[in-house]
Amino acid sequence: MAKNSFSRVLGHVLLLVLFCLLLGWVLEQTAWVLVIGLGCYLAWTLRHMSRFYDWLSTHPNEPPPEARGVWGEIFDSIYHLQRRDSKMRSRLQAVIDRIQSSTSALRDAVVMIDSEGHLEWWNHAAERLLGLRTPDDSGQHVANLIRDPRFIEYFERGDFRDPLEIPAPIDLNVQLQYAITRYGPGDRLMVVRDVTRVHNLEQMRKDFVANVSHELRTPLTVVVGYLETLLDMDDELNPRWKRPLQQMQQQASRMQALLQDLLLLARLETSDNPSEEELVDVRPLLEHIRKDAEALSGERGHHITLKIEGNTRLHGIEGELRSAFSNLAFNAVKYTPDQGEVTLHWWSDDKGQHLSVIDNGVGIAPQHINRLTERFYRVDTSRASTTGGTGLGLAIVKHVLLRHQGRLQITSVPERGSTFSCHFPPNRAA
Repeated sequence: MAKNSFSRVLGHVLLLVLFCLLLGWVLEQTAWVLVIGLGCYLAWTLRHMSRFYDWLSTHPNEPPPEARGVWGEIFDSIYHLQRRDSKMRSRLQAVIDRIQSSTSALRDAVVMIDSEGHLEWWNHAAERLLGLRTPDDSGQHVANLIRDPRFIEYFERGDFRDPLEIPAPIDLNVQLQYAITRYGPGDRLMVVRDVTRVHNLEQMRKDFVANVSHELRTPLTVVVGYLETLLDMDDELNPRWKRPLQQMQQQASRMQALLQDLLLLARLETSDNPSEEELVDVRPLLEHIRKDAEALSGERGHHITLKIEGNTRLHGIEGELRSAFSNLAFNAVKYTPDQGEVTLHWWSDDKGQHLSVIDNGVGIAPQHINRLTERFYRVDTSRASTTGGTGLGLAIVKHVLLRHQGRLQITSVPERGSTFSCHFPPNRAA
């Protein structure tokens, strides 16, 4: 196309030159006629160039000026490009308007945040749930408008795999769930949902379980006490009643362990942030757990080893950490065959501090791993009575780690063993 246009312009110039030469030959003034002809052509070209420049400088959105010849074709091409670009922009604007209208109609808040954390756009639900104001808050940093320390830590950490649930900044009785997704060159899309009803139902369930567990503890203690008293009366006890009483005592003890785990779990769920933290030395804690695991193994003869590398001082609550670590160690002993191997490995690196409990036991199938931390979830219900567990151990481990900003990682191969790893962030190290 450009080559054809150049050929046409060159053809016009050659025709002009031939005409001037012919006229100059007739008038016997060839040089002057040629100079005047080319000068007029240059002046005509400069005039249209000036009109073109004025149009670009002052009225680029209006149609280009009228012209003839090559410049007329140029202006017509620009006009057609304008029309096509205008139609394309209209279609794109219509799509943008529809997207904004649909997101504005959502009940969930949608907030667009740039790579530096500044607000770019939000829908009407964000004004209702977060108290954002248009246009005053545009360009503000999100941490200046949502000042909850838990949200600031969640936003700055950049790990958005799990959503965050905290009270609304304008109404503490409203519970909001924040989910952030990355897109583009560092931009983020934040979706905020009102989960007050679900949160209240979950809180009612927790309160119900805690209250029932607390109320059952006293009568169960009385029953266990009387059963122990009856079993101590060997001489006066009818032999036919000894085995039933022993089974009753065994089941009552399991009920006591279940109630204790339920009460501990209810206490852990009341807050995600430990309020009475201290500096815990993990070395003696793990050595004590290893001895308890050996006592639990007893005649089964497990080989239990402890390896410690790096910094062992951790900020946290010793009782909760002891409960989490011992649950992992005791589970490894319970589900590892006799003479099996269990290893407690503690180490630290630039990513934080870690504990792995490794066994060569029965292992876990992949479809069960994601549900292991659910309450009362069991991989094999037939093992429930033999292992004597309550089904709450890993749920307790999960909540203890959440309260200490940690996470639980589970890897397992059936018939080869399992590895349960606790990972703590670097800021937890002393």
